[in-house]
Amino acid sequence: MTIRIRLPGGTLKIKKKDELRRREQKRQVPVLQVGNYFIVWWPSSMSDRPSSTKKSGAHDHAPDDPDHAAR
Repeated sequence: MTIRIRLPGGTLKIKKKDELRRREQKRQVPVLQVGNYFIVWWPSSMSDRPSSTKKSGAHDHAPDDPDHAAR
């Protein structure tokens, strides 16, 4: 269970070790361990979503519309 506290400069999260994201594990964001819990700060300027140049969706597959396929 992750506890999220939204603050003006970003989001403060409290998590257990098995809930940490890769960027949190690698300490790419500020992380403080207190006992069995981790306090993580995600600034508003940094997305907590994985960075990916290719997003999955309908455009990744061959379109069903023959007019769209001709382009």
